[in-house]
Amino acid sequence: MFTASGRGTPVDRCRTHPDECNRLARAPILDVDGYLDSIERCQHRFPELRILTGVEFGQPHLHEAQASHLLDLGVIDRVLGSLHTLEVGDDRSEPNTLFRKWSADEVMWAYLDEIPRMVAGSRTFEVFTHIDYAVRAWPIESAGPFDPRRFEEGFRNAMRAIADSDRILEMNTRRLWPWITQWWSEEGGKAVTFGSDAHVPEALAANFPEATAMLAHYGFRPGQRPEEYWTR
Repeated sequence: MFTASGRGTPVDRCRTHPDECNRLARAPILDVDGYLDSIERCQHRFPELRILTGVEFGQPHLHEAQASHLLDLGVIDRVLGSLHTLEVGDDRSEPNTLFRKWSADEVMWAYLDEIPRMVAGSRTFEVFTHIDYAVRAWPIESAGPFDPRRFEEGFRNAMRAIADSDRILEMNTRRLWPWITQWWSEEGGKAVTFGSDAHVPEALAANFPEATAMLAHYGFRPGQRPEEYWTR
């Protein structure tokens, strides 16, 4: 595990030498016992809060056995699935790296084409997260502003696969895209959840008021409790 800041850290090296990011950014093995102990201590310290357990599986269709083993423990309340990397030969790379090697359109289509395969190849997650993940690294300097209409068919196919599998789509509030909500509802999506993707405490629940208003416009309504999915 590498540190998040500081001169000369691996992260600094990753920023200045992006081709090395995949080698450097290796997540540590999840300490399930330590995580559950932390949750229990938080629940004890803040009894007035309802604190749920959760896990995000990256590329779960490639690690189905390991993901299933964790779920068999019966201790995880909410299970997310995410797509962060794409196949490159015998390895996998993040979109931010691939945008420097492939054309921007090629990266986007490869990402969108992989989503239905991930949905079909895994039964371990219930929420698909940040469907706009590849868009975050879109190379605006070389490719111009991102236009979702150029990739509408790919986004809709991906959303249809998620909806047809009775899964939920996360409305990631790091960026609010009305077209995601619109296309999700038009492709049969019946439920959403919210995620601020907060990597720092100050960003927790950022843009939730705007996101809820947008979802309400497309017919989604909250559940009886705050943690429940919004449905239509």
